[in-house]
Amino acid sequence: MRLLNSKAAIGLTAVLLAEGGLFFATASRPENTPLVAPLAVFPTQIGGWQVAREMEIDKDGLAMYACADLFVAYFQTQRTGAAPHSPKNCLPGSGWEPVETPGKLSIESPGRASPLVVNRYVVARGDQRSVVLYWYQSHSRVIASEFSAKFWLIADSVRFHRSDTALIKVVVPVRDGDSERAVDTAVRFVQAMFPALAKQLPA
Repeated sequence: MRLLNSKAAIGLTAVLLAEGGLFFATASRPENTPLVAPLAVFPTQIGGWQVAREMEIDKDGLAMYACADLFVAYFQTQRTGAAPHSPKNCLPGSGWEPVETPGKLSIESPGRASPLVVNRYVVARGDQRSVVLYWYQSHSRVIASEFSAKFWLIADSVRFHRSDTALIKVVVPVRDGDSERAVDTAVRFVQAMFPALAKQLPA
């Protein structure tokens, strides 16, 4: 009964019901689908980082820069059921488990009045450790919370007839047990690449 009566459970239920109702109400309306340049045109050199290898995973993009992996999954529409999968679920599913309490991280970005607020994880698989930063991005918004991402999905579907979004993930291996150094590397990489990412994804 505590679970059913908790504010978080009630709020989540309300959002899911609203999401279903609003999508049903807007299903007959055409979407204002933005034009997006292929991820293949994303810069191969960003600051001091150079792409070492690129992969395509079901139209998602994975670029391996020196010292950092950049994963971009862009969804042109979510009406068909395709939607970002939270790394909170995907990381454990692939064998990576959090070894530090997950939290939020604020990153100053050139040209932005407010910092980027992203999720920060330190995960491990066997003897390997990595720092993971991730967020959702749509309409020039950077969203860390899955709950907030659902809210904006509903709001934008109603107001703008759009449901496009992207999941951005940056992974940096931990060397010599120094996770703070890996976090610093990930932050500097995000600061260097975000202006190009903001141009790539539709606003």
